[in-house]
Amino acid sequence: MADISARRTRNAVRRGHHWRRDLVELAALFTAVTVADSIAKTVVNAPDGPVLLVCSAVVLLATAGFHTWWARRHPHAPPPDGTDTGTAPPPGSAGAGADLPTVLWRMRTTVRDRPGALAALCTALAGRSVDILTLQTHPLGSATVDEFLLRAPQELDPAALTAVVRDGGGSGTWLERADAHDLVDAPTRVLGIATRTALDSAELPLALRELLGRCTIRSLPDRSPTGSATTDRRVPPEGEMAETVLRLPDPTGGLIVIERPHLPFTPTEFARARALVELDARLGQRVPRQRDELPLAADGTVSVRRAHTGDVTAARAMHDRCSARTLSLRYHGPVHDADRYLGHLLSPRYGRTLAVETASGRLVALGHLLWDGDETEVALLVEDEWQRRGIGSELLRRLVAMAEESRCGSVYAVTQASNTGMVAAMRGLGLPLDYQVEEGTLVISARLTPAAVRTPADGR
Repeated sequence: MADISARRTRNAVRRGHHWRRDLVELAALFTAVTVADSIAKTVVNAPDGPVLLVCSAVVLLATAGFHTWWARRHPHAPPPDGTDTGTAPPPGSAGAGADLPTVLWRMRTTVRDRPGALAALCTALAGRSVDILTLQTHPLGSATVDEFLLRAPQELDPAALTAVVRDGGGSGTWLERADAHDLVDAPTRVLGIATRTALDSAELPLALRELLGRCTIRSLPDRSPTGSATTDRRVPPEGEMAETVLRLPDPTGGLIVIERPHLPFTPTEFARARALVELDARLGQRVPRQRDELPLAADGTVSVRRAHTGDVTAARAMHDRCSARTLSLRYHGPVHDADRYLGHLLSPRYGRTLAVETASGRLVALGHLLWDGDETEVALLVEDEWQRRGIGSELLRRLVAMAEESRCGSVYAVTQASNTGMVAAMRGLGLPLDYQVEEGTLVISARLTPAAVRTPADGR
């Protein structure tokens, strides 16, 4: 292969030479030989010719030695600041404005689908020192929706940045502050979303939200938790797309509705969401099998694991062992309706459930993390015999940690004002809390922080 490449290179060089250039080089060679021959004859025929040649050789050798010694003693100094070295400054250097404070923006704008339109927009952004980190295109026929991740100077406010985009040919511009999570390139992010979905059925709503950005996702069952038929929400098998609403058939039955009023969906986003739902349908129900031991002070050890629809029978048995007051504090309604909600609560489509088991496999507590559109609800049920042993606090801490991992901004719990155990468990999280009381119903909201949930003071 090397010989073939060399031959091709030589042939290309030969083809590139012009015959007049060859004649000029040949004439120069003959002239140089003639001049050298004349000088040699003159020196040799002179009276001191040989001595002159020897002296010339000695002088040349001395000059070469002196140059080598001087180069080692005095290395080349770097060029002074501001000297043009003939190379462009690397990205992020001081010359590129990296010392200026910058912010990250997610931007979406529409440009005409014609040659040079995107280049004009990029040139306009570069003129204001805006760095384009990633770019995705969504074709729409005569126009293209371009989605950017930008690093812009902090002094460039949203109105000024929008004006720059407008001058560059963009229209319908939408801006949102970005963070470090958005720095991952699109293929890596999509692969990560698919991996999360493949490992856990409960991840589908969260994965759709991460895929499509800030949006509201609702899973609507065919029947309500009480068993009554709901309104007809059937959609075609491939789903349907309105301007700001996507409707996709739920693999477990029912309907998935995705709404984003602030930004219309594109056909590319609809295709991505449909592919993710199809992946979930092919894999079936999946629940991680991790199990953690939870030591108690005087009652041995219990284990905590993820629950699923296969635990309905054990959950009903636990309900039968709970008192009417315990069930009333949990469900805020008729106690005899509690069992009807178990299938809904244990389904991974509507959230995540943690179950606490004894060494014999007896279910003694359930903790629910439920996706409620843009909000997230937490709920606890601990069997009477196992209350006041730290189980509820541990379940709540783990549920809030799951919510933070899923990038939820807050969680809330609905209970009764007399439920001092739930109030104490929420306060034990060490998070900012908001309280709302109405007709005996207490809603406690906890604002989640970027850091991990802090350990309560008692160390449990």
